[in-house]
Amino acid sequence: MASTKEKMRELLIRLPEYAEIERIEFEGPRIALYSKNPSFLYEGISFTSELAKAIRKRIILRTVPDVRMSIERAEETIKKLLPKEAGLSNLFFDPALGEVHLILSMPAVVEANDGQLLKQIIDMTGWKPKVVRAPPLHSDIVHQVTNILTVNYKERSNILKEIGERIFRNSIAARDFVSIAALGGAREVGRSCFLVITGESKILLDCGINPGIFNPRFSYPRLDLDVFDLSNLDAVVISHAHLDHCGFLPFLFKYGYRGPVYCSEPTLPLMTLLLLDLYEVMHRNGLVPPFSKKDIRETILHTIPLRYGSVTDISPDIKLTLHNAGHILGSSIVHLHIGEGFYNLVYTGDFKYARTTLLEPAVAHFPRVEAMIMESTYGDEKDKMPPRNEVEAFFVSVVKRTIERGGKVLIPSLAVGRAQEILLVLDSYMHRGEIPEVPIYVDGMITEVTAIHSAYPHYLSKELRSLILEEDENPFQSEYITTVKSFSTRNEIIRGGPCIIVATSGMLEGGPVLEYFRYIAPDENSAIIFVSYQIEGTLGRRVLNGAKEVKLPSQNEGKKIEYVHIHADVAKVEGFSGHSDRDQLSLFTNRVCGHRCRILIVHGEYTKSLSFAHHLRKKYGSSNVDIPQIGDVIRLI
Repeated sequence: MASTKEKMRELLIRLPEYAEIERIEFEGPRIALYSKNPSFLYEGISFTSELAKAIRKRIILRTVPDVRMSIERAEETIKKLLPKEAGLSNLFFDPALGEVHLILSMPAVVEANDGQLLKQIIDMTGWKPKVVRAPPLHSDIVHQVTNILTVNYKERSNILKEIGERIFRNSIAARDFVSIAALGGAREVGRSCFLVITGESKILLDCGINPGIFNPRFSYPRLDLDVFDLSNLDAVVISHAHLDHCGFLPFLFKYGYRGPVYCSEPTLPLMTLLLLDLYEVMHRNGLVPPFSKKDIRETILHTIPLRYGSVTDISPDIKLTLHNAGHILGSSIVHLHIGEGFYNLVYTGDFKYARTTLLEPAVAHFPRVEAMIMESTYGDEKDKMPPRNEVEAFFVSVVKRTIERGGKVLIPSLAVGRAQEILLVLDSYMHRGEIPEVPIYVDGMITEVTAIHSAYPHYLSKELRSLILEEDENPFQSEYITTVKSFSTRNEIIRGGPCIIVATSGMLEGGPVLEYFRYIAPDENSAIIFVSYQIEGTLGRRVLNGAKEVKLPSQNEGKKIEYVHIHADVAKVEGFSGHSDRDQLSLFTNRVCGHRCRILIVHGEYTKSLSFAHHLRKKYGSSNVDIPQIGDVIRLI
């Protein structure tokens, strides 16, 4: 069978002479054609599109470095070409890809007239412009990730080339089996990690930790099992940024992994933020992190972000497509197409099969599915979430009652997803006059995470996307919302009048929320509203269970602890979860595969996984449904 390179050489004969292709290089999962003629970058699109279809590979056009202006001259030229109304806020160059990123408040200005201005930039500078809408909120972490990738462009270029060589190697093994090894996240919630094994490839799906357990044997995936060999790993696919799905990823790089990591575009900055926070938190608590900041940097350099729906080669016999999972920003359902029609596997990660204010529901339509690995967090028959209108009505009633009697509302929240959903609900009801107008204070990591949401509006719900992109009304920039930036501001909030405070952490286990809690909890006019699950053993769980007095580290010198009395109302609001309940899980299963495929139940407490598996076995037959445990290797075909 002809290799990819041989196919390329044969097909390049079809290209016109003015293409002036000097060389062909692998660029991770793509094939890059380097031209000495800058205009071919836009004139040759139809040619390369036909070429890509013929060889079924992703092709990108680049200019050779020799025809590119120096960065200094190119920057000066571009700034002169761009009209003021385009709203250029920044631009940066990526020499590894020959691209210049234009951060514009009005991208439509440069995209008008069939992109004539962009073509002019290519012709005059030799750099390929990439238009990016200026995010309404600045994100430090997005800037940091971008800086790492561009400053280390030579290293990044070599990494992509090496990844491409491995992806497009000649396939020599027989495609006669597909197996799944459960290394974590089976019959438990936490440390999700599953190894897909074919005759040719080994792909890791997620690599998380169990944040609530400090014994490495139960906190980290079982990478010590014989079935796992780091040196033979082809790729890692991260479904989303929560630490129980990505928290152990830098550990792989610590011990020599140098292959690719695939995830959605928003997942890279979110994942980086949470990994850095995990590292700092463990240090502050006197624990030894399983990786260093250098390993996080290595992770960033080896990560290849993908858009939803983009079909990408990740090994000689496997193509990857990511789809919206509706769980958090950038969360993905993973579809693996193995061989040329040999086998199709879907991995749900965490998903929400219902529309929320923040996100569209999970995708449930795939061309083919022979097997599915699916979560079962709320898989018990008792796990039924109330209708969303009832959830919001109860939540709003508690907030309104508390404010009207002069109290403060404290909402401990997860930074990613839950906080943004709560902010949108509060802003909406306040604008409609159904909640009295009071300040909404946001404290902790929530502000940075919200800025990342604003940077990726295309991954949000249709309504929210329209507000940000078309109506220029970003609800995250509401006049009601104020970011807390200093300790002195916290003191002013505590001494001030009625307000709403949304702060991390969601389980009262640390972070700025504790500073508010110690003053708000004793106030009988105030309220503490829990909007996320409280794990057994956490301070949040004790408060939710009715504790009237709890211990906190003292702020006074000479005292180690202080007792906080709880007189405030304590409420729990069910229904804001980013997971699917039992009915949604069942409906999703029916639509994706039903009787047609094998189902592996994971990511759930054993009783919940067992309950959901029993439900599916009655519908589809016992041979179709498995509940793997850690260490199991299940042969699918």
